[in-house]
Amino acid sequence: MIKEFRDFIAKGNVMDMAVGIIIGAAFTAIVTSMVDDLINPILSMVTGNTDFSSNYIVLKGVAPDGASLTAAKDAGATVWAYGSFITAVLNFLIIAFVVFLLVKGVNRIKEAAVKKQVADGSAAGPSQEALLAEIRDLLAARPRV
Repeated sequence: MIKEFRDFIAKGNVMDMAVGIIIGAAFTAIVTSMVDDLINPILSMVTGNTDFSSNYIVLKGVAPDGASLTAAKDAGATVWAYGSFITAVLNFLIIAFVVFLLVKGVNRIKEAAVKKQVADGSAAGPSQEALLAEIRDLLAARPRV
């Protein structure tokens, strides 16, 4: 069982997945910082420092007039925090757009590398003659029935 587990861990797919998770965590920090530190302040200037996250409607109970969402919840009021939802949706759209731009950039770099390989001839596979010779050799090596 230990040998089987060791073989499983040693497979390339598991290692690739582990690297992907680690890179994904680091990438999340970069995207979050970009949104929080670069994009949201600009949006805040454009919208006049509007913060939707504090908008709510009291469904049950009483909240002090002009109380923040946290204060309303602390007062025991049941609130419909639609502002937090709007903020989450806006953050998602911003993050999704930033990820789209980054993936688009990476794909452009990959395409340029592939075009360079094709131009250099390094991306070419085996010739047709080499493939036919390999097929011939495999057919000759198989047992006859």
